[in-house]
Amino acid sequence: MEKWLLVNFRLNWLPNVHIVDRYFESLKTFSVINDNKGLDFFIKKSDEVSVKDLIPDINSPYLLLVVGGGHFTKQIPTDKIVDIIHALNYPVILLGGSEDEVKAREIEKMSLKKPVNLSGKLSVAQTASLISQSTFILTPDTGMMHIAAAFKKRIFSVWGNTIPDFGMYPYLPGLGSEIFEVRGIKCRPCSKIGFKKCPKGHFDCMNKQDYTALIAKINHALDLESSNK
Repeated sequence: MEKWLLVNFRLNWLPNVHIVDRYFESLKTFSVINDNKGLDFFIKKSDEVSVKDLIPDINSPYLLLVVGGGHFTKQIPTDKIVDIIHALNYPVILLGGSEDEVKAREIEKMSLKKPVNLSGKLSVAQTASLISQSTFILTPDTGMMHIAAAFKKRIFSVWGNTIPDFGMYPYLPGLGSEIFEVRGIKCRPCSKIGFKKCPKGHFDCMNKQDYTALIAKINHALDLESSNK
């Protein structure tokens, strides 16, 4: 009900509490206690993959970049991803499911600095294994964002039509994680989940992101990682 009121009438009566903590509150009766260690994601031995096996020539720090999302209005636009790849001083690895392969190939086609495209090549568990061995991830509001939080990775999360106020932002992620969103857009949030296209046609919640600041912060983080090696 509170989410519906926020989406439809801009009345924010949601508690300023992450959904994980809300769940724990409801379980207090059963003496279920939060250990405050964050989320868990368990990987079977058979699903473990090696970054070096997948990308033998990767030596410098790199960025994992999640291509898709459950709905179009959650996704970082293709042209913006290409701009990010061109502006970064380090390799980019594209992650996504089979449903993201077309978009990932389009990004490859448009990019002068070719990313490593693993979209559609790994299962969710194998992707999680790759995330567990990495340091930085750029992602919209997706399941991969929460998996990265479980492994305490530094997450640069970019929010489109959904908002962190819903209580589903990264839970106890790695140090230095940041949320990027465009506040003050009258039509945002337009849904608690997402749409196949922007209802207004402008997609300002993604197109008006401060990508210059985002790129600068990612480059700075990768520079520090490189200097520490």
